[in-house]
Amino acid sequence: MEDKNLSGKESLELITQMINRAKNSYHDTGIGAMMWGAVITICSLVRLSEIHFGYRLPFDIYLLTLAAIIPQIIISIKEKKERKVKSYDDAFIDYLWLGFGISIFLLIHICNIIFNEWGVWADAQTTVAGNKGVFSFYEFVAPLFLMLYGMPTFVTGAACKFKPMLWGGLLCWACSIATVYTSIKLDLLLTALSALFAWFIPGLLMEKEYRIYKKGTGSPACLMN
Repeated sequence: MEDKNLSGKESLELITQMINRAKNSYHDTGIGAMMWGAVITICSLVRLSEIHFGYRLPFDIYLLTLAAIIPQIIISIKEKKERKVKSYDDAFIDYLWLGFGISIFLLIHICNIIFNEWGVWADAQTTVAGNKGVFSFYEFVAPLFLMLYGMPTFVTGAACKFKPMLWGGLLCWACSIATVYTSIKLDLLLTALSALFAWFIPGLLMEKEYRIYKKGTGSPACLMN
């Protein structure tokens, strides 16, 4: 049996159908975005409370970000199983956020080393000069994290034509610049605000669109214009 030669119009229609099928097979529940938005917001506000009221929890509140990795893996596996077609865009977004996670881990590791070295130097300065150095590296950590938060958020929002996440990425970058000039308390408040508007709220919108999509009455959230 000979293969049927397709005309230019038929080839275009076939390609269009394949693209639409791939698009309609992609969906995002928004649960991952909501979870990370909530975790970062809670961690930032709790740390702000510790500094403002002068108390410390028996553990580092940011350990919650490590604990959140396990449910995130479970969510990702479940969502991948539900995808009928995995397009090039899906793979790109997956690797983008994987790179983001690795970058966050490396940044935390680097900052911890700097904190330890800075603590030794500050103690030595206190012993010799009788006063602590005026520079505090901790004051300049928030801008670095917010700059990193904005990158995958903005790219995902732009690639998926999902404006809430696109604007969320821009907000992260704006807050990154602002926190260079603000106190640590305001830094934490802006970090919580960024996580709320860049991840948690877009996640809520994704979840709403996902429920509509499952009913067959709408388009996936990632394709919102």
